[in-house]
Amino acid sequence: MTIDELNLEIHFVKENVILSHDSRSSEKFMHGIKVLMAKNYIDNLSEEIKKGMLEKAEQSIYPSCAPLGYQNVTGPNGKRIIEPHPTQAPIIKQMFEWYATGQCSLAEVTERATLAGLLSRRTGQVMSRSNVHRLLQSRVYTGDFDWNGRTYRGSHEPLISTGLFERVQEILAGRYSTKEKVTKHEFTFSGLVHCGHCGCALVGEKKKGKYVYYHCTGNKGKCPEPYTREEVLEACFADLLKGLVFDDEVMDWIVDALHQSHADEKKFRSDAIARLQDEQSKLQNRLDKLYDDRLDGFIEPDFFERKSREWRQTQKRLADQIGEYENAAHDYVQDGVRLLELAKKAYFLFKQQNSSEKRKLLNFVCSNSTWKDQTLTATLRQPFDLLALTNTTWQRKKATGNSPSDLCPEWRRGQDSNLPLIMLANGLQSTRCLRKIHYWSTLFQKSINVSAQPRSEWWQTARGSRK
Repeated sequence: MTIDELNLEIHFVKENVILSHDSRSSEKFMHGIKVLMAKNYIDNLSEEIKKGMLEKAEQSIYPSCAPLGYQNVTGPNGKRIIEPHPTQAPIIKQMFEWYATGQCSLAEVTERATLAGLLSRRTGQVMSRSNVHRLLQSRVYTGDFDWNGRTYRGSHEPLISTGLFERVQEILAGRYSTKEKVTKHEFTFSGLVHCGHCGCALVGEKKKGKYVYYHCTGNKGKCPEPYTREEVLEACFADLLKGLVFDDEVMDWIVDALHQSHADEKKFRSDAIARLQDEQSKLQNRLDKLYDDRLDGFIEPDFFERKSREWRQTQKRLADQIGEYENAAHDYVQDGVRLLELAKKAYFLFKQQNSSEKRKLLNFVCSNSTWKDQTLTATLRQPFDLLALTNTTWQRKKATGNSPSDLCPEWRRGQDSNLPLIMLANGLQSTRCLRKIHYWSTLFQKSINVSAQPRSEWWQTARGSRK
């Protein structure tokens, strides 16, 4: 579209020029030259800005405005960098943790974030679900960031680990989901048990308004498994959890062993950190040699970019693992005792709680449950499987008059006699695991307080009193 086509008269006050359909060709020519010069200035300015931002990215500095959860500040060298926002950063971290459970939808995460006080920085209004979806896909919160189609290792403080970020991406992509479907009736074991014949899920169905039966969905064809009463399944799960209720003698022995293994646990962590740091050094040496080969022209640019990106991502994962070891609680004995108490209480919790709480408890303790020919097969999650093995062994040896110290062979693996104890401790380092242990401990305490029995009697029963 030109001035002639618009049939307009334009006045340039500073230049004292009037352009119109009747303007001379020389005036139009000069105006065209000035327009081209202005466009060249804008294009050159854009190139310089992009060049500067790319240079910042290659220096591991996030080159743009701080994303939500961070704020722009001036660094020690005078350059603008990003650092965690004091109020927004904890909410961003919680959003990833909420969604990583597989139990929260994007709408639920958005609602929780809004209640926590997180608002859109651009509009100051409540964030939309699409904004939350983009936020959960942003790699910048892991300490890395994507820029112009490449991933750079950032120098800013990460808010989440790479493992948590990858888990969230799997859920967003639909490769992992534990969210239960909303149903008209809430059945205790729906979504927990699969048919042992065909692998389909067992679903609940209410008969005569009060009796609950479970049956195979039959999605893969007619299944020979008959209907099963809910009480039968509940009794089978209760028997499984009863295997975790061990004597105080075993409890005292394991606690003592945890105290004695404290030094071994420290050595285990130190050795692991040293091993990971050695792997990091090897990767850095490879990167240095790769860079020299690139300068000498021995390798192509595409190969250099691909291998350097791959090795830097590996370095980032190693750094995350080192951070987990360094930030782990040094005194794990107290958390270990909590886990042992939870294992002892699991059976009593299961018997006392409603359907929703029973399902949560079974999800925490068990996995891969199948029902075939009226028989339940379930796998206990770590470290409950180790505790169940210990209890079974102790009950067998107790009949022969042995002492708890005779359990030591069951806890030995290879050359490290305290490795199972260390595994128990390492399993407790998960924030999600610790939160659930605290949750169930509190719930069990409430069950005692509301019980009709005197507390002393209930507590004595729960602790498995000595005969």
